[in-house]
Amino acid sequence: MAISLNHTIVPARDKRASAGFLAGILGLPVGEPMGPFIPVRIGESLTLDFADVDFTTRGVTDIAPHHYAFEVDEAEFDQIFDRIERAGLDYYAEPHEPKHFGEINTSRGGRAVYFDDPDGHIMEVMTTPGVDPR
Repeated sequence: MAISLNHTIVPARDKRASAGFLAGILGLPVGEPMGPFIPVRIGESLTLDFADVDFTTRGVTDIAPHHYAFEVDEAEFDQIFDRIERAGLDYYAEPHEPKHFGEINTSRGGRAVYFDDPDGHIMEVMTTPGVDPR
């Protein structure tokens, strides 16, 4: 059997708001709650399961940012990028310094853009490397 990733838990301060934010930017529906999780289906087999972080019992004061990268085709990239701009989000071309705010990365072939979700997770939307950018 081939191995595939089925789901991962995304820590959030407000799981409904965070799931809705990402689903809205990617143009996806928010799934029905499953136990303590709010899922967003990515492709055929993966869900990002948003879960509230209980700061009172974990002894932490902040969510450690994670990185999530989504590969899309050129038309989907254009649609998602339009939603990023319409939402007034800061976007950038690199996840490290210098970030190159307000730019799209085309250095690896294809296009990539990064933006932060409400909890500081680094979201990346990218087209297939090696495909000529528009």
